[in-house]
Amino acid sequence: MTPIPTHSGPAVTFDGLTKHYGDTTVVDDLCLEIQRGEIFGILGTNGAGKTTAVECAQGLRRPDAGSVSVLGHDPLADRAALAGRVGSQLQDSHLPERMRVGEAVRLFADSNARADECMAEWDLEQLERRPFGALSGGQRQRLLLALAFLNRPDVVFLDELTQGLDPDARRSVWDLIEQTRSLGTTIVLVTHFTEEAERLCDRIAVMAAGRLQAQGSPTELVDRYGGEIRVRFSGGSTELDWARCIPSATVATRCGTDIEVRGPSAVIAQTGHALVEHNTASTPLRVQQPDLEQALFHLLSEEDAR
Repeated sequence: MTPIPTHSGPAVTFDGLTKHYGDTTVVDDLCLEIQRGEIFGILGTNGAGKTTAVECAQGLRRPDAGSVSVLGHDPLADRAALAGRVGSQLQDSHLPERMRVGEAVRLFADSNARADECMAEWDLEQLERRPFGALSGGQRQRLLLALAFLNRPDVVFLDELTQGLDPDARRSVWDLIEQTRSLGTTIVLVTHFTEEAERLCDRIAVMAAGRLQAQGSPTELVDRYGGEIRVRFSGGSTELDWARCIPSATVATRCGTDIEVRGPSAVIAQTGHALVEHNTASTPLRVQQPDLEQALFHLLSEEDAR
């Protein structure tokens, strides 16, 4: 895959974006900057406003207040300037059942040479004569992704790209997305799968009830909202006093014959150091670390409690 040219400035900017459907506010004063070349996830439960926000960025819906800028352009007023520079795979993307894979690629490619390159890049050559209706779920997503990246756009919007796929097909699609990092394309990924966002995204925005709740890298969000790390080891008859003196430990408790220490990430190394000091370095540690799913649960639970 040939890298596309890089550009300066944000790829996508949401500035106070607000959208109503009747009396319901589905996006409420959304402010975000998505930098060029990053895979940016918009994460949240169903009805959070994720798809509506991205549809406004693609010029498919008109904001009721605020604005969206894509590559420095208004996606509604400057459609011509963005033509060919933005690709998308919508939540309900579909092709005619009888359209063959090769026909679809050649229909949307800007040249026959580019169509051939795309077929090779996305490993579609063996499917060239197969109709869309005969493709498996994973094969359909491979084709739709190929079409989204076909003419080497600067920005690609992907909305729930693995919804309805089995676990094997989902991971195959994730592999394909990771292969596109070398292109330098900005990818805006709308999803409700925390595992997908944690694996693929450089940064994530979490939405709930139309509002932005938090943003940051997956690691930052887990550190901020995921809760404490738990380190457990066999304690035998060991007293707890020394474990309670581990600098970053917030809790040290006995669980049967085990001792469990909780705290931030530093607690892992500090617990190991303490075991060495107490001549129990051979004791295996069992570490339970929070993940993005736990962070999302805690974050949204806090929001519901307000």
